Amino acid sequence: MASDSSKLIVQGHELCRTYEVGDTSVRALDHVNIEMHVGDFVAVMGPSGSGKSTLMNILGCLDRPDSGDYRLLNRQVAALDDESLSSIRNSHLGFVFQSFHLLPRMTALENVLLPMRFAKTGHAGSREYGCELLSRLGLGDRMDHRPNQLSGGQRQRVGIARALLSKPTLLLADEPTGNLDSKTASEILDLLLAFNREGQTILLVTHEHEIASLAHRIIHMRDGKIEQEEMNA
Repeated sequence: MASDSSKLIVQGHELCRTYEVGDTSVRALDHVNIEMHVGDFVAVMGPSGSGKSTLMNILGCLDRPDSGDYRLLNRQVAALDDESLSSIRNSHLGFVFQSFHLLPRMTALENVLLPMRFAKTGHAGSREYGCELLSRLGLGDRMDHRPNQLSGGQRQRVGIARALLSKPTLLLADEPTGNLDSKTASEILDLLLAFNREGQTILLVTHEHEIASLAHRIIHMRDGKIEQEEMNA
């Protein structure tokens, strides 16, 4: 799906982030500028230490920039308190992680519905929608299974369903195929592409060019800076 230029979701201007490691200051982000519109699929690439995960954490309201301006849906979020940031994460953001992060004692469906426990107000997700997502992701007969009864690919599908439960404005995927074999990884990527075609905006962090080539736009990072941006046909 082509991006909707009339609806800007992400605006990051001159984002900087420095970490103190012992006696050394490490500039993880160095005056980074980024924009994303509705329906975008953006891949962020770079070697270890390039700043790609730091950028994702800031865009996902898991971290704050030291300086610069970050707006999500035109709301300035960098200076918000922790409670406000948590509310934004629950309402507008979905996360897919390399290591799945499923709770072992919960069933697949219970893991998918977990975000509802932290929503203080009405939640766009529901038990019915959770079941619908799992069925669409090929887990209609696995809803009552616990993570140790599921394959890696099935666990990642649960993670994707959980991330999509709130119908997020932005889905952030951090190396979502990193722990999967190539066939299963391809299936997971096909699912993400299908949701993107339906309008889901996605930011994907990866170190594999083959995966990044599926996105509309690739951002290459090195030493905390955006080194290059390229558009895919």
